[in-house]
Amino acid sequence: MINRIWAAGWAVAVAVAGPAGAAPNATEIVEKSQQAFYYPGTDMRARVTMDLVTSSGQKRTRVLTMLRKNAAGGDQKYFMFFHEPGDVRRTSFLVWKHPERDDDRWIFIPAINAVRRIAASDSRSSFVGSDFSYEDVSGRDVSADVHALVREEKLGDAECYVVESKPTQPADYTRRVSWIDKATFLPLKEEYYDAQNQLSRLFTADAIEVVGQGGKKAYPTVVRRTMKNVKSGHATEVRFAGVAYNQGFGDDVFTERALQNPPTRWIQQ
Repeated sequence: MINRIWAAGWAVAVAVAGPAGAAPNATEIVEKSQQAFYYPGTDMRARVTMDLVTSSGQKRTRVLTMLRKNAAGGDQKYFMFFHEPGDVRRTSFLVWKHPERDDDRWIFIPAINAVRRIAASDSRSSFVGSDFSYEDVSGRDVSADVHALVREEKLGDAECYVVESKPTQPADYTRRVSWIDKATFLPLKEEYYDAQNQLSRLFTADAIEVVGQGGKKAYPTVVRRTMKNVKSGHATEVRFAGVAYNQGFGDDVFTERALQNPPTRWIQQ
């Protein structure tokens, strides 16, 4: 069940949702969902804990700091620095996200003290062994899929749009079905189907908090989320802590140089 902590969230929900009774089309719904999920604030910082859980319940935990900055035209920059465990400590990722064209991605591998480019073709591959892909972390272009509003229904206590998205080019799924909250436009559940039309992966938003109270603009934020590989039983559970928006990062935080010389001011929390 989704844990909702609204506090001052109603004013935010109205601002995101737009005029009452104005039902957007499917592409507009997905665009608003992308904005609500990936773009709130001018920038964002969070301490992220990832639990990689096997089908038998064995768990591996990874801890990282994620920094994100929005730029003009829908571009974004992401910097991720791993703190734990020891085998990935000081590994860092840099993503320059570009709508409508391939993103630029780099990884710093401390064991060989080298920066490597990540090919655009690897965007749907696993993010550091988790059930999330690189694309899941920074977002998928809206135009990469054809979207259809298939129905409206409740998920728990949330009124949702249910949108089916089909890739325009071959991908690791043939269709995705998303339950998008009408109030916040956050994705609450996503089902990914394979070439046999069988459910392969399942995303759930497990807890939502409103971040930024106390006179600051507030943003409904998914602070616990899970991606499960339905066929293998493997799952990745993610928790966001210390989420902060509008921190004022400079562009120097999001450079290849920063991969090897991380911005300690922002990653030590």
